[in-house]
Amino acid sequence: MNRIEKLVENYHRFISLPWQKDLAGAQRAIFVVYDKNDERRLRAHKELFEQTTKEARHGWKECDLTDAFAQWMSSIDYRESYFESPDDLALKLEDEFLDYLAEKILKVIQLSDVDDQTVVAIYGIASLFGFARVSELMGRIDKKIQGRVVVFFPGVFDNNNYRLLDARDGWNYLAVPITTHDTMFVS
Repeated sequence: MNRIEKLVENYHRFISLPWQKDLAGAQRAIFVVYDKNDERRLRAHKELFEQTTKEARHGWKECDLTDAFAQWMSSIDYRESYFESPDDLALKLEDEFLDYLAEKILKVIQLSDVDDQTVVAIYGIASLFGFARVSELMGRIDKKIQGRVVVFFPGVFDNNNYRLLDARDGWNYLAVPITTHDTMFVS
């Protein structure tokens, strides 16, 4: 069994369990953690996660953040000046870009057909590296999560810490980790 198949199997074991309703928003997040080298392979098989979710009788919606930085940057009036002085972009990234990302995700979370039995799957997290911190983004959306949010996370989960692309210092987050390891889930 390859790593993606193992992730799907472990995801299936978790998503099929009865969902506890009285969880805080951060506890409604699920991070599917995979090796950064498997990004393309995972995306090529993302329909397996959708199928598994639907088999467990939950809805499925997707939010792809892959092009989010390019889309946001193209909307800035003085974008050319930021290419000349990239350091000037730091403040906009910390505030406005995070707001843009959160709004993009919240539009999906708040769709009329998304309810407390729906999974919102977030892809493209790797493209945020160097522009936004996933921990800060999650802090902006977690109170609005109705059902579950599944973040496809290329990186490492170790000692209750998540590290995007194995590169940054990790952060501790209450999300349920789904990894290739055979472990029981704590929710």
